[in-house]
Amino acid sequence: MPTVKMTSHLYRFFPALEDRAITVPAGSVAEVLQAVNQLAPGFTDYILDERGALRRHVYLSVDDAIVVDRKTLSDRVPEHGVVYIFQALSGG
Repeated sequence: MPTVKMTSHLYRFFPALEDRAITVPAGSVAEVLQAVNQLAPGFTDYILDERGALRRHVYLSVDDAIVVDRKTLSDRVPEHGVVYIFQALSGG
């Protein structure tokens, strides 16, 4: 099963995910995110926009490759892959 890792600030909004290994069934990025949403309801509302695409400042990678399909999230997550979720920081 793939592992999902994320930046620590997301735990502030989703404490149910903190201090645990997050493993979900393999599939598309969309399927992986829906599985995380089952563990922490509202998670996808936070990182996806109203059309189901990644929000502008959210980045996702599968292993060492940035997700290419930001709109439908069709990139595949392999059985032993790691999905990293992080937000870009802006400001001066």
